Amino acid sequence: MSQSNPEQMYEDQLRAAQGGSGVVEYLLHRAKPHLPPWLAGIGTGLASLPAHYYWHNSAAATAGLTLASVALTGTTWWAGKSTTAQRRLHSAITVAVSSTWFTAAAIAGPDAGPLPSLYFMGAPALALTWNIRQILRRNPEGSTSADGGILEKVGLAKTQVTSFTVAPNKATFDLQLPRGELTQDDVSKALPLLASAMDVSKNAVRVTHDPDSASRVQLTVVPHDLLKNTVPCPGPSHPGGSIADPVHVGIYEDGTEAVMYFPGDPDAGRNAMLLLIMGMTGSGKSEGGMTALAEVLTRRDVVVWASDPSKADQTLGPLLPAIDWAALDMTSTKAMIEALKAAVPARTRWLAKYGYKQWVPACAETQADGSPGMPYLVAWFEEAAKTIRETDDDVFTGIAQEVRSAGVSLVVSMQRASGNQVSTDTRASLGSSWVYGVRNDRDAQFALDDDVLDAGAAPHTWKDKKPGYCYLVANGIPETFWATPARSYLTAREYLDWVVLTFADIRAQGDPVTANATAKAVGRLYTKRTRYPMPGTTQPQPLEDAAMTGQQHGYDDQEDHDRYDDSDQDERDTDDEYDDDQDDIDPEQELPPVTRVLQLTERSAEKPKVQLSPSQARQAMEEILDEFEAEDRDIVRPADFMEHCDRHGRSRSWVSSQVAAFIVAGRLAETGETGVYRIVRDDEAA
Repeated sequence: MSQSNPEQMYEDQLRAAQGGSGVVEYLLHRAKPHLPPWLAGIGTGLASLPAHYYWHNSAAATAGLTLASVALTGTTWWAGKSTTAQRRLHSAITVAVSSTWFTAAAIAGPDAGPLPSLYFMGAPALALTWNIRQILRRNPEGSTSADGGILEKVGLAKTQVTSFTVAPNKATFDLQLPRGELTQDDVSKALPLLASAMDVSKNAVRVTHDPDSASRVQLTVVPHDLLKNTVPCPGPSHPGGSIADPVHVGIYEDGTEAVMYFPGDPDAGRNAMLLLIMGMTGSGKSEGGMTALAEVLTRRDVVVWASDPSKADQTLGPLLPAIDWAALDMTSTKAMIEALKAAVPARTRWLAKYGYKQWVPACAETQADGSPGMPYLVAWFEEAAKTIRETDDDVFTGIAQEVRSAGVSLVVSMQRASGNQVSTDTRASLGSSWVYGVRNDRDAQFALDDDVLDAGAAPHTWKDKKPGYCYLVANGIPETFWATPARSYLTAREYLDWVVLTFADIRAQGDPVTANATAKAVGRLYTKRTRYPMPGTTQPQPLEDAAMTGQQHGYDDQEDHDRYDDSDQDERDTDDEYDDDQDDIDPEQELPPVTRVLQLTERSAEKPKVQLSPSQARQAMEEILDEFEAEDRDIVRPADFMEHCDRHGRSRSWVSSQVAAFIVAGRLAETGETGVYRIVRDDEAA
């Protein structure tokens, strides 16, 4: 809730009630804030009359009132230790003087000796001191710090809090710096001291510079870490949508969803994203990357190329069936890099031919002349340090400088983007960064700009102790979020299998333009690349590719044939030798005598298993669940499905992924027992 500054609050307090009229009413209303000290003085004088009547002859009352006076003064001094020194001293003196006069008046009488004069001079004087103090608290030129001097303590004296906003677990203060004395950089340098003064973590205090004024900043304080609990992936944000829609990858500390944009947007003036992902071992970098990649694979107009020559299928494994080209060794990775270099000019020529300045979702649709569209391409290089080390530290620079206008996003993921790992030109070309916990502040400088670090970003405070914590600095994300901690979603293996299976029918295939350029550049390393089977199957999926045969799109594969003729010739030579051996056999020669008889078992009467396609198997699962529901069963387990699906050649992992799909669709609900699910009936779902 937004709050007014102290000056506005004071004016609101003094403003006469609506509908009020008359000078007397106005004056009374204006006097209200100053009346409490006067009322307290009048009350003390009146209370002395009955006190004297009851206690003037009592020695015990005299002792009690004296002790009470001392106790009240001491309590006031003790209670004021959290306030400023001025307020503490003023309050203690007021209580001491008032209680001393009251004790004397109660024993001797309020009209005894100098007590009346002391009352009529001292009570108004004390009341006026509080009125003066209250008046001086007003500062029409701007309010002072609302925390009683904390800004002065950290070296930001004369800084004024002009306004503030308070929300659950978040407070934002607009600061006006003294012109010519302090700068925005001074506030950035004071952030560690501010965090210490407020007793919060270093990441909890951030500053946003005002681009229009060097003397104004916005200070944000988040006292409690709301990201400490892992957040499971809620499912696809735009299932079957376009890659131009935001890709949801996690949440910020205030609950806002963290998103990234891969293609550019000419209307918003946003360029395509070229992303550097960095984080030390154990920081959750790879898990966050797979969350983003799984979200990408739920879109209809994007093709993914992915490389991991270091861990092979350890990280990419669950998503391999949905990836158009997976390079899991260095040879294939080098080929993928060469393919990108060749595909970029081909894709830009196609875009220019059809009047596109950059890739937009319409590019993936069939064009006006009947030509097939061109999906967006995401080239993802996991564990890229090995690739750079075995090729060139500048290997991605040229690609990063050229792919932006070709409908391609380059993603480079590595643990440490230091100068001896990757060139500064490459880092400069990768305009976006997704940074997880790093070892020290120097490592943070490799991926985050100085202004983001000055604003309070500190991934080195997490190291590997808080997996999933990250900063996202990317195109399309407001600068106010660049230094705001986020946490990437946690995705289970079953969810990744579900994504691969569920969106297989809508997922884009490679386009002829990219495929032909790639095939000409690297030959069979692309056209004969490995295609991985869908989860739960053992048969490889058919290679339905725009470059399967050169004749389909006028591609001449002669160069590729020449490149691989040696290996083919070896196979043909082996076959010829075998044929020569066959020519030496005499067909009229008598067969050798029988020395052993093999007893063949009887053919099983059991019918052979029918191998269903993925869509047919999913339909079978639906029918099985319907049967369970018809039997009035409430609880099911994956093993219950396996009893029926085993005859269709489906593995347990595939069945588990289908169970996960039923949970997402609302057909099943989790119970308190692991591996046990409750059937959600139609009337219950409604």
